[in-house]
Amino acid sequence: MVRVSLTVNGEKRDAEVPPETTLLRMLREAFNLTGAKLGCDVGDCGACTVIVDGKLVNSCLMLAGQVDGRDVLTIEGLATADNLHPIQKVFEEKGSLQCGFCGPGVILSAKWLLDQNPDPSVPDIRDALSGNLCRCTGYTKMIEAIQTIARERTV
Repeated sequence: MVRVSLTVNGEKRDAEVPPETTLLRMLREAFNLTGAKLGCDVGDCGACTVIVDGKLVNSCLMLAGQVDGRDVLTIEGLATADNLHPIQKVFEEKGSLQCGFCGPGVILSAKWLLDQNPDPSVPDIRDALSGNLCRCTGYTKMIEAIQTIARERTV
């Protein structure tokens, strides 16, 4: 077993997991944080996207032991039950998601992008979302939502 101590969504957490445990599995099973989804399990779909120390990662490809001492942000860390994050609000207003399976990864990718570049171009947005596969929307409304939040933040 491997002992992992990390900060998840601003809270210090500890887990003891087998060495082959992925970050995704630890988040879902040890911490009951089920926003990140198991999609392809090979890093192609982005359903498991989280932010580790300010960088986007596919949590299905990262071992839990690799996050020892690090800071992890999941979709659950963006909002409270009563108050959505501004990105989540705009995605809801624009109808940017349909089934929602890809939503947590897409929203975290949007947050990461806007943290790096508060006024992204459409190509910048497309590039940031390129690691997130969505079979429902066609991405147009996602791009519109990200453009909207960027405009609102720069005003």
